[in-house]
Amino acid sequence: MSRNCDVCGKGIQFGNQISHAHNVSRRVWNPNLQRVRVIIDGKPVRLRVCTRCLRSGAVQKQIRKAQEGTEETTTTA
Repeated sequence: MSRNCDVCGKGIQFGNQISHAHNVSRRVWNPNLQRVRVIIDGKPVRLRVCTRCLRSGAVQKQIRKAQEGTEETTTTA
């Protein structure tokens, strides 16, 4: 499974981890991917989307309807 955003294509980045003593070792930064159901062409599809695309509104999340009979009742006192 690839670690790329299905919307913007953001993927892993490589670089160096440098300690205080300047010891250098390779490290990886992974994107913050979330698996969400989004609406594409009027149909719900499950995609791996980075949080930047979710916050910017690049995708529209699917809104699930509440099931009948499981509605919560709230009382105001």
